[in-house]
Amino acid sequence: MNEGDIAPDFTLLSSNGTEVSLSDFRGKNVVLYFYPKDNTPGCTTEACDFRDAYDKFSSLNAVIIGVSRDSEASHRKFVDKYDLPFLLLSDTKETVCKQYDVLKEKKMFGKTGVGIERSTFIIDKDGKVVKIYRKVKVKDHVEEALSFIKENLR
Repeated sequence: MNEGDIAPDFTLLSSNGTEVSLSDFRGKNVVLYFYPKDNTPGCTTEACDFRDAYDKFSSLNAVIIGVSRDSEASHRKFVDKYDLPFLLLSDTKETVCKQYDVLKEKKMFGKTGVGIERSTFIIDKDGKVVKIYRKVKVKDHVEEALSFIKENLR
């Protein structure tokens, strides 16, 4: 996946219990962010930062969609606990994570495993990937994504 590519379409179960496809959002800019796990410190901070900037993204014709391998039930609890105004999608089979190449080998507590590398894809209203952020550091990331959309997309 590279900037300039057409974003692969997909359909996943969302935190509100409905199936959601990326193509449902044609005509809007999409901030598609992948994160490791609900209710962990970095992921909670990132979700709350997106929540706090939600109106700013909306004013730029942009929707925010979070994706992790957590279940729809886990997402629903996470959304309710932190009052998240955007959808979280459940990729329990890792299909979309593989399409977007965000599964990476990680070492935690001396053990090696595969997990989601925190990544954000900004997709324009025509479905083209216009910006990719990989190995995202949570601090200031939401503001960086917002600035990119302000400067480059309408």
